[in-house]
Amino acid sequence: MKKHPVLLGFMVFGVLLGLFVISVGVLFYFLGRDESFWGGDKIAIIEVKGVLLDPQPTIEKLTRFRKNHEVKVIILRIDSPGGGVGPAQEIYAEVKRTQKEKKVLASVGSVAASGGYYIACAADTIMANPGSITGSIGVIVESLNVEELLKKIGLRSNVIKSGKHKDIGSPMRPMTEEDRRLLQGVLDNIHEQFIQAVAEGRSLPVEKVRPLADGRIFSGEQAKGLGLIDFLGNLEDAIALAAEMGGIKGEPEIIYPDKKRFSLLDLILQETLQKTLESLRENLSHPNFLFLMPTPE
Repeated sequence: MKKHPVLLGFMVFGVLLGLFVISVGVLFYFLGRDESFWGGDKIAIIEVKGVLLDPQPTIEKLTRFRKNHEVKVIILRIDSPGGGVGPAQEIYAEVKRTQKEKKVLASVGSVAASGGYYIACAADTIMANPGSITGSIGVIVESLNVEELLKKIGLRSNVIKSGKHKDIGSPMRPMTEEDRRLLQGVLDNIHEQFIQAVAEGRSLPVEKVRPLADGRIFSGEQAKGLGLIDFLGNLEDAIALAAEMGGIKGEPEIIYPDKKRFSLLDLILQETLQKTLESLRENLSHPNFLFLMPTPE
């Protein structure tokens, strides 16, 4: 039986394409792993962005890289104006735990203020741009009172509570002096915790930190002069410093926790399929040779 040369060529092309796809898949599998097949020292970068509400993703990344023996230094790339006290303290504690096993460097992008700076203080070293915004060592609680507005539109709030201060800070009633005193006590306590964390992390006397802890912000340049950060520089400078801290010779390998695996492979497959279909339509026009294949949109 005579073999159709076009069909044979297509079969050979299909086998080669399959081998190529498998090879690329295996390659990207190893490239997507934290630990390379061939090993080597690495610097891991963890991005901490936005308002601090959920600490778990950052904690999981810190734990993951702490257990990776190839990672010599972790860079926390911080771009956060702060957030909840609890989330900031949880990340702070995890950074301190990580610091016992490997070096941690905080690199400030646009802003690392309030809770963002709280986290940075747990690192071995802090680097920021000269114009980065940092500091804001303080705690705030805001309460909005809408009682008079509700009266004007004929609405009334009914509250049933089992504790005298259960509705403290409610927008439905004025804040009493006792409410204010209780809330101020909580804030003062948390503020003191913040001051102690900065003093410990920056190896500064509490007496030096306290005057700076009035909620004001500082530029990176100002913060360096006050001892709140160590160096001025961008992310590339931070990577170079991290390599020095980790004793890494030559160009360091950088890894991120959230690599999007196979994105290039998907692109290759899409382009290959498109070109294959176009080739089939152009060259396989024999009337007795039909193909039923989906057309990519």
